[in-house]
Amino acid sequence: MTNFEDKIISGKILSQQIKDEVKEEVEDLKEKGLYPNLVVVLVGEDSASHVYVRNKEIGAKYCGIESTIIRHSEDITEDDLLQIINGLNNDDKVHGILVQMPLPKHISKEKVILAIDPNKDVDGFHPYNVGQLLYGNEDVLLPCTPSGIMEMLERENVDLAGKQAVVVGRSNIVGKPVFHMLLDKNATVSICHSRTQNLAEMTKKADVVVAAVGRAKMLTAEYIKEGAVVIDVGMNRDENGKLCGDVDFDSVAPIASKITPVPGGVGPMTIAMLMKNTLKAAKNITNIS
Repeated sequence: MTNFEDKIISGKILSQQIKDEVKEEVEDLKEKGLYPNLVVVLVGEDSASHVYVRNKEIGAKYCGIESTIIRHSEDITEDDLLQIINGLNNDDKVHGILVQMPLPKHISKEKVILAIDPNKDVDGFHPYNVGQLLYGNEDVLLPCTPSGIMEMLERENVDLAGKQAVVVGRSNIVGKPVFHMLLDKNATVSICHSRTQNLAEMTKKADVVVAAVGRAKMLTAEYIKEGAVVIDVGMNRDENGKLCGDVDFDSVAPIASKITPVPGGVGPMTIAMLMKNTLKAAKNITNIS
């Protein structure tokens, strides 16, 4: 990887810049009497979820955002969880609400997402916020990972206007939202998925490739055009148990003009954008800026 340092888009560096910006603005808001507050609800003992929530807690502390973790065992009823969310919705001191996924099977993810006040939906998953995204309204709370990808491209001065972009993956969390965000920046966007025929023919034409398909090292050099910008959202384990993305970094990095590593790429940006969303929610709800 060291041979390609000039090509690497470092999520660690860019996310630190964003968190520093949020921290400075939070300090200004506190002087005006506004204390941005994030509440994360964690259900069950999923080990990955506990790591993610801990990272969010660390990020909030760094930015000066007040944060609370509400923990419940996986046998909590759906009604009880919805009541907790309703209480947070009605608490004027809470500006951001995040329910960590996945949830136990007996709890409807859709019901939980719908229950969160769209103005406090810092994950950006509520149908209202998703609908506003389709209209190109950037004033609402947008999904963190797609927003982080767009921040990366913007801060790396990647001009998207008129460029061919291909998104590999059609999830509601990454693929679909980033498709619309790229379109809003005047890119010509295609979205591919597991049933796309001749995938390499599609991606080989792209100036920008966003890989979010969830298959380790699926996109090799044969899939990428010389000079393309490659954003790897994947988080997988290779045959040796080592963290890797959806892109085969070693074969793609030599031909890409810019590329994100895994780890240290998109991942840190997601936490940074959560902090930015919490700040945005606090300002929107209170009309203090």
